[in-house]
Amino acid sequence: MPKAYWIARVDVHDAEGYKGYLTANAAAFKKYGAKFLVRGGRFHCPEGAHRQRNVVIEFPSYQAAYDCWYSPEYQAAIPARTPFSAGDFLIIEGYEGPQP
Repeated sequence: MPKAYWIARVDVHDAEGYKGYLTANAAAFKKYGAKFLVRGGRFHCPEGAHRQRNVVIEFPSYQAAYDCWYSPEYQAAIPARTPFSAGDFLIIEGYEGPQP
């Protein structure tokens, strides 16, 4: 079964306020086996639009990634994020097929 990922692109306009979200999301991420692969950091956007912050979170399965987003724990964390940021979020299944 392929792993799955949350891909988030976020503009944080109040870093101090955003810290509450970072604390609030921890319970959901732990419960659903989340692992941060990218959490901010340096980036280069050679084409297209971008946001200030990029995050990739790995989950053991698509169902775990989906369930985490819709869990009561994560839904409770969302109001701690939205007043302080704007973003784009994807839940996407990984690829396990042939490689070039």
